[in-house]
Amino acid sequence: MKQIGFVGLGMMGFPMAGRLVAAGVNVLAYDVVAQTRERFAAEHKAGRVAADLQEFGDCDAVVTMLPNSEIVDEAVLTLTKVLQRGALVVDMSSADPVRTRTLLEAVKAAGLTMIDAPVSGGVSRARAGTLAIMAGGNAADVDRVRPLLGHLGSTLTHVGGIGAGHAMKALNNYVSAAGLIATAEALIAGQRFGIDPNVMVDVLNSSTGKNNTTENKAKQFMLSGAFNSGFSLALMAKDVGIAAVLAEAVDAAMPLGVHVNALCTQASKELGKGADHTEMYRFVEHP
Repeated sequence: MKQIGFVGLGMMGFPMAGRLVAAGVNVLAYDVVAQTRERFAAEHKAGRVAADLQEFGDCDAVVTMLPNSEIVDEAVLTLTKVLQRGALVVDMSSADPVRTRTLLEAVKAAGLTMIDAPVSGGVSRARAGTLAIMAGGNAADVDRVRPLLGHLGSTLTHVGGIGAGHAMKALNNYVSAAGLIATAEALIAGQRFGIDPNVMVDVLNSSTGKNNTTENKAKQFMLSGAFNSGFSLALMAKDVGIAAVLAEAVDAAMPLGVHVNALCTQASKELGKGADHTEMYRFVEHP
């Protein structure tokens, strides 16, 4: 591919696009925030920055890394009027899988193709290029960008048809959120009984309660009071909400998911837009 577009230079998109530039990929990057575009241009001089999406006409593929389906739809529908036939859209955002299937119809009508390839791993793994990527769409299209995505992730799993990647990401984040909440509740209960929470984390990590939160978040961001993991509570709540809606749409019982969704929604509302997802610990401690 001669030129790759990258739309969305947020917490995740900025280091991801930067890794592509560092790997020698011809990247044309865009973000709606002018200051972010300027910072990217200053830090990644080998890449180029677009003033708007109208400049993406020569891109063979465009990666989108955006906050939600509404913004994805707006960006991709604009791109359908700009890209040449045969170009590939790779949506790496955390989006609604049902809306992704609908968006594909507009993409196909414009003579383009599309896959969804959301990621798991957070900002640290985005910087390291070790993200877990889960892709939905035509297998040939996934293989077409496998070398490109290899610069961003250590694993790329084709999980099914279009939208399956977004569904898998939402379900993964629901499981992760449930583990985070359970860990926070256990640490607080144990501490009030008189057990050192740091000792609890050590025990959990050598026992069957070990999970991503106990290994990578409890001491680092929760017990330390740092609350700066780089993934917002609002985005976690959004992803859990997508999982809950998906379960209802396919008639899958998810009683725990309903409870986790309610807790995440309430915590996000009360702690505010800027809250890190590890601040769920604060919410559980003082609901």
